[in-house]
Amino acid sequence: MEREDNLWLHYVKNIIAADMRSAVFLASYLRYTGISKDYVSSLEVIDLQKYKVIKKAEKVRVALYERRNIPFVFVVGKN
Repeated sequence: MEREDNLWLHYVKNIIAADMRSAVFLASYLRYTGISKDYVSSLEVIDLQKYKVIKKAEKVRVALYERRNIPFVFVVGKN
């Protein structure tokens, strides 16, 4: 069995990875989570089946995940 030793490098934005490809993936994932977290705070979920409006960011995130295939659940932007 061959053993491959990796040298961990410290990249920008405190990303530590074994190679440049992993660092690019981690940087893009970090950016995605930051954008989606900020984006969810600007949304509301209107659930017509349960007759409720979900406004809190944590509950909106859960509602988006749980209700993505349920009809009459609408995601709208707060204005």
